[in-house]
Amino acid sequence: MKYLYRQKIIEMLLPKKKEGMTEGALLTALKTAKKDRKRVMGVMSALEKEGIIYHSKGHYILKGASRYFNGTVVKLARTHGFIRKDDSDEEFFVRGRDLLGAVPGDRVLAFLSEYADEEHESDTAKVVLVTEETDGVMTGTIISDNGKLRLRPDGFYSEPLFIVRWNGNDIKEGDKVRYSIHERAEHHSEITVDIVSIYGSSEFAKCSVDAYIDEKGIETEFSDEALAEAEKIGKAGVDPSEIKKREDLRPLPIFTIDGADTKDIDDAVSIEPAENGFRLGVHIADVSHYVTKGTALDKTAHERGTSIYIADRVIPMLPKELSNGVCSLNPNEDRLAFSCIMEVAASGEVTKFRFAKTVIRSRVKGVYSEVNALLDDTADEDIKRKYAEVSAQLPMMRQLTEVLIKNREGRGAPDIDSKESKIICNEDGICVDISERTRGFAERMIEEFMLCANGCAAKLAMEKEFPFVYRVHESPDTDKLMKLSEMLVNLGFDNLGINEKSTAADLASILDKVKDDPKSPVVNNLVLRSMMKAKYSEEPLGHYGLVLKEYSHFTSPIRRLADFSIHRILTDAIAGMPTDKLVKKYEKFAHEQAYRASITELTAVAAERDCDKFYMAEYMKNHIGEEFDGFISGVTGNGFFVELPNTVEGRVDTMTLPTGTYELSNDIALLETVTNTAYTIGDAVRVKCVAADVGGGMIDFELLEHKI
Repeated sequence: MKYLYRQKIIEMLLPKKKEGMTEGALLTALKTAKKDRKRVMGVMSALEKEGIIYHSKGHYILKGASRYFNGTVVKLARTHGFIRKDDSDEEFFVRGRDLLGAVPGDRVLAFLSEYADEEHESDTAKVVLVTEETDGVMTGTIISDNGKLRLRPDGFYSEPLFIVRWNGNDIKEGDKVRYSIHERAEHHSEITVDIVSIYGSSEFAKCSVDAYIDEKGIETEFSDEALAEAEKIGKAGVDPSEIKKREDLRPLPIFTIDGADTKDIDDAVSIEPAENGFRLGVHIADVSHYVTKGTALDKTAHERGTSIYIADRVIPMLPKELSNGVCSLNPNEDRLAFSCIMEVAASGEVTKFRFAKTVIRSRVKGVYSEVNALLDDTADEDIKRKYAEVSAQLPMMRQLTEVLIKNREGRGAPDIDSKESKIICNEDGICVDISERTRGFAERMIEEFMLCANGCAAKLAMEKEFPFVYRVHESPDTDKLMKLSEMLVNLGFDNLGINEKSTAADLASILDKVKDDPKSPVVNNLVLRSMMKAKYSEEPLGHYGLVLKEYSHFTSPIRRLADFSIHRILTDAIAGMPTDKLVKKYEKFAHEQAYRASITELTAVAAERDCDKFYMAEYMKNHIGEEFDGFISGVTGNGFFVELPNTVEGRVDTMTLPTGTYELSNDIALLETVTNTAYTIGDAVRVKCVAADVGGGMIDFELLEHKI
């Protein structure tokens, strides 16, 4: 009851700002019975002691009313949490004691404090009220605590929680489970829970991934309506009457190039010699022709926003009847496409371009590794036969790509070497190998061709001034650039010319200067962290990282909402719809789609990153006791992280280091203050794997040798 009164008192005082309310007015508004008045006054007294309200001239006033905001708890750590503000993407740091027991997903009323938390680079807030308790999925792992089964929750750190009910489930230590809160408390460790269902053993990464997907609310099943629409479209196939309406590009030697395991093939390429250079064609599956406005599939695409790729599984934006069927540019099949046909000078400049609704027929389902073999003349006879129809195009493609790469470098676009993990699972879904995903010339070639088409789409929208969804990357924050400069100096590189006005070319210069240094991977990561995150916007803000004034995402409508959305706009634009009508039809649409695409991208990126950790721990569980070489990739006050050549990352805790006093030094080293031993990011080390917690996605290393 006291929490109900606490909430009502604050909610009543919030709109009153400076004038507040008298005691009598409050009690009347609360409709307080005489027997409860003492309790209400006790709550008001407590709020006054906490500094939330104050009493002045007979009125109770909410202190700092303008600093209150509504938000959602998004994550919790051992000693703190973060709240995301409702009307922006801002996140605020909250100390554990100021969370009032709120858990991820809870809606809260919070108060912005007067100081910032420097360690977490975030303004600090405190929870005043939990206004809406989450009814979302919560997951955790059953552990044994002094011989009794307890729950270790995912998503936040806490003492093991007491289990009240099993709901008929036969739980055992190590189970990954779904739970609900039985009773809340102001301290997380005092929360009690009920077990709802069991995913399986937390020793298997796939069970932890299932739990993660549920807990994050990621939808894996399509509605009956969406499936029915997809099945109907799939069965109908390509309509012959539609082919007659389109520009026929089937005579061209068009082909696709993707990874060996790719099923949703949504882009194809072609190239021909032109008068002063090349005629480059980028042909994209015409998804928006099949998925029309207001359908269940249209709503599904908007809700999901993107496909998510986790190890050996895909959570697609659209059903496989489309993504792997009629919208997949399979070889030797007629397919409807949306083509960008560009005249590219020998200098690499796109001198002319046009968009057209087309019909194509891919000659070959190309594979990156095979095309790379053809390009470096190591292909066997089988590969040569497979690509016979398109092999004449490859030298032209190589020539154009080399020019485009040189131009990108000339613009000063940083070539950040960010490592990506390739996780290999067996038929049972168990991780059996992990390696760094490599990128050859064929990958660069397709990337450059897609960049050309993406730029042309944005350029058309900007020239004609109709609503659009742009891919934007804003200039780095000044503070982050200065932080980068400071950290480079601390690493011994001097600041390499970095200041608050540094351009993308300056960052590219850093990467070039350190490319042969052992600390190059660390510098790559620091440069990446100094940049803003790319996002989608209805405003053409340009792309800092690519050094382009006009850029969008046009080339992957099967798996990205932004691309799918601009296909719909471009369809009307090239059909001749006047700009004023395009504005009326798509202005609000562009804003909504840009926002949704940005939000769902963040969810997908986090899911792919977080779920990789489960598989890494599963893989390393079979390598406990083995020794590895690596480098220090990150430091905290309690230890440091070590990355192995295969991209696996684990933690060395200070408890396993020589006895001493350790503290964080300049954000780049863990310093033992007596001996002055510094464990600095980039240092080479040899470690032994001593533990792997699959359910928590954690790997523990023990330091064997610090090579510096």
